Amino acid sequence: MRDITHKQITLRSAKAIAVIFCSPATVQVIKHDKLPKGNLFDVAKAAGFIGAKQTPTLLPHCHPVTIDAMEINFAFLDKTDHEIFFNENIFDRSGIVIIGEAKSIGRTGIEMEMLTAVSVAALEIYDMLKPIDTELEIGHIKLLEKKGGKSDRKKYFSTPPTCAILVCSDSTAEGKRQDTSGILIKEMLQNVNANVIGYQIVPDNKAQIQQQIQQWVQQDVHFIFTTGGTGLGPRDNTVTAVKEILERDADGITEAMRHYGQMRTPVAMMSRGVAGSIANTLIVTLPGSSDGARESLEAILPAVFHARKMMKGGGH
Repeated sequence: MRDITHKQITLRSAKAIAVIFCSPATVQVIKHDKLPKGNLFDVAKAAGFIGAKQTPTLLPHCHPVTIDAMEINFAFLDKTDHEIFFNENIFDRSGIVIIGEAKSIGRTGIEMEMLTAVSVAALEIYDMLKPIDTELEIGHIKLLEKKGGKSDRKKYFSTPPTCAILVCSDSTAEGKRQDTSGILIKEMLQNVNANVIGYQIVPDNKAQIQQQIQQWVQQDVHFIFTTGGTGLGPRDNTVTAVKEILERDADGITEAMRHYGQMRTPVAMMSRGVAGSIANTLIVTLPGSSDGARESLEAILPAVFHARKMMKGGGH
């Protein structure tokens, strides 16, 4: 199974559909509740619920998810109601449309659960109708909608944000140590379609840190990410340097980073990271270790890019 420990816990939803074709005569039997095996849709709905819950058992690579809400609805195939879902030629036939929706708060999506739910519900209908209809056919199983996780990235920014990275380290500035965290930050930003237009290395010197940040602010760089200087060491000056020039705090960003990190290592609580804005630029201080920088970005990307719209008066 894939490692999903790096994913954020978010609200996720999915909507799926399936059709079981049957004869017009069978439709009339269903409508008059004359089936040999009794009520159709209540049993099919229960089967769909069970199918969704058993998805990780049936599909080896599916992670178990918490299903926080689920609904399955049935309707007889009708062009007026269902033409948004299917091609024109499907309406020459009669059948039952199954639509399922679910919500989950977790690290991975719930689309496979809903595809399984509508599939199992269709199979249950097939089983209950087979004594009276020999031409049953299941088809058109597909995902209609998926939200949460990567699916929501586009809502946080309409155009790629511009970013700059400031590595704050005496040893790296002196050439005694190779930068790894700054390179990692650049890769992670580019992976979410951000444009990294600035990358600088400075010593743990408050004046130099402030000077470089102010220069990028004047260039209207949308986001500045620093790495290093967030700990408790005597030369950890980044947090102090940034705090002095911030115009507005954004403590929720650092709360999210520390909470995410604390779920993975107890030393995350030692980070003194800060975040806030100057003019229309957001500055976020990240730890100097590669793991700390990676986990901190995992906690806030890409949602942090929504800050640009807010700073320019766009609201939430």
